Amino acid sequence: MNKTVVIGAGFGGLALAIRLQAAGIPTLLLEQRDKPGGRAYVYEDQGFTFDAGPTVITDPTAIEELFTLAGKRMADYVDLLPVTPFYRLCWESGQVFDYDNDQARLEEQIRRFNPRDVEGYRRFLAYSQAVFKEGYLKLGTVPFLSFRDMVRAGPQLARLQAWRSVYSMVSSFIEDERLREAFSFHSLLVGGNPFATSSIYTLIHALEREWGVWFARGGTGALVQGLVRLFDDLGGTLELNAEVTRLEARGNEISAVQLADGRRIEVAAVASNADVVHTYEKLLGHHPVGASRAASLKRKRMSNSLFVLYFGLNHHHSQLAHHTVCFGPRYKALIDDIFNRDTLSEDFSLYLHAPCVTDPSLAPPGCGSYYVLAPVPHLGTADLDWDIEGPRLRDRIFAYLEQHYMPGLRDQLVTQRMFTPFDFRDQLGAHHGSAFSVEPILRQSAWFRPHNRDSRISNLYLVGAGTHPGAGIPGVIGSAKATAGLMLEALAR
Repeated sequence: MNKTVVIGAGFGGLALAIRLQAAGIPTLLLEQRDKPGGRAYVYEDQGFTFDAGPTVITDPTAIEELFTLAGKRMADYVDLLPVTPFYRLCWESGQVFDYDNDQARLEEQIRRFNPRDVEGYRRFLAYSQAVFKEGYLKLGTVPFLSFRDMVRAGPQLARLQAWRSVYSMVSSFIEDERLREAFSFHSLLVGGNPFATSSIYTLIHALEREWGVWFARGGTGALVQGLVRLFDDLGGTLELNAEVTRLEARGNEISAVQLADGRRIEVAAVASNADVVHTYEKLLGHHPVGASRAASLKRKRMSNSLFVLYFGLNHHHSQLAHHTVCFGPRYKALIDDIFNRDTLSEDFSLYLHAPCVTDPSLAPPGCGSYYVLAPVPHLGTADLDWDIEGPRLRDRIFAYLEQHYMPGLRDQLVTQRMFTPFDFRDQLGAHHGSAFSVEPILRQSAWFRPHNRDSRISNLYLVGAGTHPGAGIPGVIGSAKATAGLMLEALAR
């Protein structure tokens, strides 16, 4: 019997496999690494637990829907904890902004920066909510398979001035530069340059205000394990250490997947949660469509990469918030360096994750698990030797954190590890070591993004950050819903 196969057990692949299995389609989920999760991998060392990737959950309803359609209760599989504040935003001047869901408290803090921006923020929030309704609620899980789909969405996108950048739109409402940074940095969470990414991505602000920011007890890895258990309870099959090396084709149809261990599995349909360039170049590059798609994708702009430090300390820094954004001395110029320059900047802005603030179980008693990331150019923008640059940047970041946020850090170190653009390329198969796949600019969004179903290979589907709607946990789970609808329609024929 030909199988339905999903390649890659990241959030997108897991969510898709669950949807297919819940609909009665026996599904085989193949993951090349020794653990599920994809970018949401987990490292464990000396009693410390480190989430490797995404830690911000902004739409719990999208996750809950996976359990509901399977006739299960999410609470029986995972416990989501509210995070307050959502983020603590800090500048080198000493200014601090605790951004959360309390409108009065938000306005009080905005007033401290610039009283006139209180009314401006109210108007920005209303705009963001309008974009959220159109771009997320209406279109976030609808596949854009033809240009007609884009034309139908055109009037609304034009009304919302989608051609403007996130920063430009925020600036039309907000005067103070620090507040402009506070309400425009969100696109960086999905690999978007705030000065180039479509203003549609301001919907992330309304998304957070709608449902809050959450964290899974036990870490994001506990959410991954909850989804794996749900898939298993539904009768699905997950294989780890199962690397797919080739997609066999018979004409314009995938006939089988080949694995590194020599196995060949005949398929009725296959969906790839792997990097989109990897899918077409490495798995299907022998086929004219794969070669053509790969060449086209390589001409697209890719999102930035990340440099990530995971570290465990024998001290719990209780003064930190769960999520801290540490703005450096430059904003626009630094972001321009990250997306457009072939060198590494001397300064940086950082995202610091301190999950033990919410869940102390992620470290031994009295200790703390942390990670800090700096957005950096991908390898196609800056062809750096990260075996050399990584340790240099690590030392600079540790010194900076110790000076500004975490006194005594280097003396408190118990364990540490780095994840560089080389690792995104080599461990995750990401083209140029991009952390978020195709950059979410307007001409690479919706129909202009790789489609959820290939237009020429009839039974090849995509899921995850590289297809519609894009990166981030809500985005890849939304892509699974869009892709599942297409697959179930075809498999029912």
